[in-house]
Amino acid sequence: MTNHLLPISHFETRLPDQLDLLRSLVEIESPTTEKAAVDSLGEFVAESMRRRGAVVRQFTQAASGDHWLGQWGEGSGGILLMAHLDTVHALGTLARMPWRVNGKRLHGPGILDMKSGVAIALTAIEGLQGAAWTPASRVSLLCTSDEETGSHSSRELIEQLAREHSLVLCLEPGLADGSLKTWRKGIGDFRVEVTGKAAHAGANPEAGVNAIVEMAHVIRQIAALEDPAKGTSVSIGVIGGGTRSNVIPAICFAEIDVRVLDESEMSRLDAAMAGLTPTLPKARISFEGGWNRPPMPRTAMMAETFARARAVAARIGLQLTEGGTGGGSDANFVAPLGVPVLDGLGAVGNGAHSEREYIELDSLPTRTALLAAMIGEWG
Repeated sequence: MTNHLLPISHFETRLPDQLDLLRSLVEIESPTTEKAAVDSLGEFVAESMRRRGAVVRQFTQAASGDHWLGQWGEGSGGILLMAHLDTVHALGTLARMPWRVNGKRLHGPGILDMKSGVAIALTAIEGLQGAAWTPASRVSLLCTSDEETGSHSSRELIEQLAREHSLVLCLEPGLADGSLKTWRKGIGDFRVEVTGKAAHAGANPEAGVNAIVEMAHVIRQIAALEDPAKGTSVSIGVIGGGTRSNVIPAICFAEIDVRVLDESEMSRLDAAMAGLTPTLPKARISFEGGWNRPPMPRTAMMAETFARARAVAARIGLQLTEGGTGGGSDANFVAPLGVPVLDGLGAVGNGAHSEREYIELDSLPTRTALLAAMIGEWG
């Protein structure tokens, strides 16, 4: 659809309206754990999609915020755009961290991760409609509400919709240099607990089994599972145990974050965690947890999809680059399904999950033009 390649300058002229939209999104606070707040933002986004001609479906949730799907056009296949409405920022953050324009940077809670992605999608669709674009097949925008806490209520919906589309574009922020994300690591969260036996540390220490000492041995086993050559990292991030210094501790626990590039590493680590053996007689080891997100490797399909995106970008004067990250997103769920997926199509900035969060103002028209070009060419 070469007639619908809109230049970056087209979206530069629309920037004031896009900023108004983005400010509205930012100023509706939406921490994941506050259903009413996330639903308030969801209603706003749903109405914004309706005003742009979408047929909107609501997926009501009992505990988390509701999920929303806007669809333009009909038919099978098509493009699925993915975004999430929730943020890590608690209610009241806006008072300390208000919407603010600081030169070429825009600040506000959730502005990078990822309310700017929602604004980019809606503005790209609106721009295409102004150019008399009619999708050859459907274009859908999925806005979920629980990405920041693991996508537990939305994962099944994400996977179902991804299978029904021919291409998935995730609107998480790009890398700091603007690169798209063509690989992400899978994420595992585990809790290991050692059970020993309490005893008086002075009167009869020999009657006890020191759970903390045993955990020291266990941690050495777990740390040895790291394999940087394969992209596998193991971080023992939390540890706790004991009650008083004069009591042999009966319990010690550790919480572990694991990141992998290769799916085969998931099986290796599962087996290793299940096979942890105690060093001290009578100590017991148990573990719980598992894999929150599978890896999104840079497969041949990923490379081909990126090459096509790079060719489209070149036609509007952009030099598109690629990279990856150890962080996860909802694109991780799509990767194992065999559906082409690209991530990092959102704004460019820094400071996600902090009160330093910002986006680069100039990235808004650039990323909007890129997304519009990809939709116009592929949709």
